[in-house]
Amino acid sequence: MSDLDLLTRSLARNVKRWRTERGFTLEALAARAGVSRGMLIQIEQARTNPSIGTVVKIGDALGVSITTLLDYERGPAVRVVPAERAVRLWHTEAGSYNRLLAGTEAPGPLEMWDWCLMPGEHSPSDPHPAGTAELVHVTRGELTLTVDGARHTVPAGASATFEADTPHAYGNEGEVPVEMVMAVSVPPVR
Repeated sequence: MSDLDLLTRSLARNVKRWRTERGFTLEALAARAGVSRGMLIQIEQARTNPSIGTVVKIGDALGVSITTLLDYERGPAVRVVPAERAVRLWHTEAGSYNRLLAGTEAPGPLEMWDWCLMPGEHSPSDPHPAGTAELVHVTRGELTLTVDGARHTVPAGASATFEADTPHAYGNEGEVPVEMVMAVSVPPVR
């Protein structure tokens, strides 16, 4: 079974599990996540490979991390994620990408990401639930971070934190790739 097949089946099983555990109907989850009921049916039947944006919306609506939605094995209290198991969820032909390195529920979803943005590339993000916080640490290049329309420059060696419940975007307007590590903390669903 390919990695993509494994992730598709894991996503199907976990979305249905968390939807059922939360007591959400397909219609209720579709409304909360802003995705169609038909898309949720396809996901729960492992008949589609949704975009990262769709997976993020579903995770936010369920109050669980992307890691939890894609988890295909429940392990011990300490979970080591080998480098080859980091999940690449977004990439461009120019070489930009992000990888979900690890995540947990503590008390809401907490994720750690590895990003690379090639010169001239941007990655926009829809608002996350109220109370979501993001932290970024740039290790190479200069990140242009736009939060709610305001642009901020984050050079190599610097870090930034922000409330991610407004539109935001990561961009590289420089000449060299931007490399950064990002943590995302989402409050638990109430």
